[in-house]
Amino acid sequence: MEAKFIQPFLTATINVLKTMASLEPKPGKPFMKDNKDALGDVSGIIGLTGASKGALVVSFSEACALKVVSAMLMEEFTEINEEVKDGVGEITNMISGDARRQLEGIGMEFAAGIPTVITGKNHGITSLYNGLTSCLVIPFACDGLNFYVEAIFSGK
Repeated sequence: MEAKFIQPFLTATINVLKTMASLEPKPGKPFMKDNKDALGDVSGIIGLTGASKGALVVSFSEACALKVVSAMLMEEFTEINEEVKDGVGEITNMISGDARRQLEGIGMEFAAGIPTVITGKNHGITSLYNGLTSCLVIPFACDGLNFYVEAIFSGK
């Protein structure tokens, strides 16, 4: 996947967490993935249509989800509950919106669906991988806790 497609997801993630949660996530080296297994314990998923069909997945370790949503809502959460799930969905939605705005600047327009959140250790996201041609994963660390941004696209 070309760097011009990676940069919007990387930049959007950093912008959203910095603005909404006063956190500074550090990106790792992007890589390609070819399976349905989520890399975290709490995953926000939002479908994308337009220039290509795909989805954005933001998958947090449980500890990272609690930290990020606690910082965003300025309330301490110690377990995954509906508020934390809503927070993960909203973060996913904001990252998607910022990335879509940036992609539009290079001629790729996307519309987004409503975010869905899946929780549980070792969960998979099977339905997104029908017709999969590429899944870019950008790993992030935030105060020593991990999360992953996945951009999944299928051929059109």
